[in-house]
Amino acid sequence: RRADRRALEPGAERAVVGAMLRVRSDVVDRLVNEAGEINVARSRMEAEIGVLKESLLELTASVMRLRHQLREVEIQAESQMQARVTLAKDSAEQFDPLEFDRFTRLQELTRFMIESVHDVQTVQQTMLKNLEEAGVVMLAQGRLNRELQQGLMNVRMVSFNSITDRLYRIVRQTGKELNKRANLELQGTNVELDRSVLEKMIAPFEHLLRNSIVHGLENDQQRAQSGKLPIGEIRLSVHQESNEVVFEFSDDGAGLNFAKLREKAIANGSLQPDEEASDDQLAQLIFTPGLSTAAEISEIAGRGIGMDVVRSEIAGLGGRIDVSSKRGEGTRFIIHLPLTLAVTQVLMIRSGDQIYAIPSTMVEQVRQEKPEEMDALYRERHIEWQGNTYMLHYLPHLLGDTEAARENQPRSPVLLLSSGAQHIALNVDELLGNQEVMVKNIGPQLARLSGIAGATVLGDGKVVLILNPVQLAQRIGGIGIGKVKKATTVPRTLNTEPLIMVVDDSLTVRKITSRMLIRAGYQVVTATDGVDALEKLEECNPDVMLLDIEMPRMDGFALARELRRDPKTQDLPIIMITSRTADKHRDYAMQLGVNTYLGKPYQEDELLQNIADFVAVHKLDA
Repeated sequence: RRADRRALEPGAERAVVGAMLRVRSDVVDRLVNEAGEINVARSRMEAEIGVLKESLLELTASVMRLRHQLREVEIQAESQMQARVTLAKDSAEQFDPLEFDRFTRLQELTRFMIESVHDVQTVQQTMLKNLEEAGVVMLAQGRLNRELQQGLMNVRMVSFNSITDRLYRIVRQTGKELNKRANLELQGTNVELDRSVLEKMIAPFEHLLRNSIVHGLENDQQRAQSGKLPIGEIRLSVHQESNEVVFEFSDDGAGLNFAKLREKAIANGSLQPDEEASDDQLAQLIFTPGLSTAAEISEIAGRGIGMDVVRSEIAGLGGRIDVSSKRGEGTRFIIHLPLTLAVTQVLMIRSGDQIYAIPSTMVEQVRQEKPEEMDALYRERHIEWQGNTYMLHYLPHLLGDTEAARENQPRSPVLLLSSGAQHIALNVDELLGNQEVMVKNIGPQLARLSGIAGATVLGDGKVVLILNPVQLAQRIGGIGIGKVKKATTVPRTLNTEPLIMVVDDSLTVRKITSRMLIRAGYQVVTATDGVDALEKLEECNPDVMLLDIEMPRMDGFALARELRRDPKTQDLPIIMITSRTADKHRDYAMQLGVNTYLGKPYQEDELLQNIADFVAVHKLDA
């Protein structure tokens, strides 16, 4: 930069200097936060547009159904007209009704209604077109928002070179105090990362450097006996992978004392005397609070911060640290940190009635398990995958709700998570998809709690906590050092709320009935017609079915006939709710095997009593 400045003319140099602008960091942070608020507002608009589009699609189906019904009415009206023509000929009138334009009032109304349906469909198609255009505009606006946010993020970025002089000074001072010679080699220091990330990592880096010199590097005599150069080598390389910065920190010292680690772990109860543990598993013990293999306490290496605090600091930034060592060859730490703390990719999940977020970088695999497979996993209490053991936990139990019962679902989501060398399998109630979110400060109250990495705000204004389930599992002692330890969060029972299927082509009926059943404590699944119901039955087993008669594709009678033919559903209680209250329809339904026949509008108390009776009988049979 200096050479380039010397090459400039004096006037050009003043222009370059004048183009520089000093901005306070809190101003940039506020702008980044406001850009995040714009994203939150845009997410809310996208959600509203999505709901509106679903409503318009429902309107499309309703208009098609109404047009079909009006066509049938029109055919009936024409049939009546033909009958009048025949009567007119029989009475020898001079003009028949068609020639005299004697249309009935019914025919006039059907034609008016058909025109009205066409008008409604035209408006609906126009709204769909405008909605699609609004979606395109929202995408463009979202792209501009991301570019603005990325530009503000770049303002927050600082080069790792800004702290290199401090790291060199730490090595010189520590080596001088201990009479050890060490050389610090830095690579890739031009990588830029968030200023707040770098500031919070200065203390952990200093501790790692002091530890390498105090505990890792041998003195000159020991290095000479081992055939090593008298000057120890400490390397720190920095490179970027995707949206993470990776630090590789290594030395060529004596490595970890695994025998001493095992002895200390047995002494404090972290490891049983007869329990086997590999070197990699023993290496993780250096992160245990209060565990040290040093022969004497040193003021140089500790400085009030231990390896457990180093890992806590890194985990608090949404990162992870792993360690590996070979006896006599040195120790290597690999640290993964996010580029920025302001924006992150998360997986949205539901646990009970609450929504949480998990950093996407922690998720190694997502599995969907059937009920019998889920029961087998909870009996084993762990999952083996790619040579690693994942202790199985249910998220509400990690959060302290030990009485929560997991939901009985056709497919139960299980997340395989990793943080450093720690692995857990997490059972949640529902996956809500990936999302880029703005990370908010959670304040000093929640910041002291392990397992909470931050918070964010959804488009609807709801505050969602960003969790670190691995830390939550460590807090309750659910991660073992050896092969398998007993998990502490095993659900005792299943949440077996009765499942009711509502089959009706009317959106209004489905919504009203579903809300009523949910208030009564039932789980609800809906279907628009018989074909849709048969598809849903492949994935779920309802306790009771509420069924309408008149539906497109497959009506209620045809569906009831199919259900009674299938051994899987031949005993499924069917309550038919329809506006056809004639004895003919009722008798035919009973012949098909319908259990109860109710007319519209139904009485809520009567319907709920019938459902409760069938559910009680089903439980007794089970």
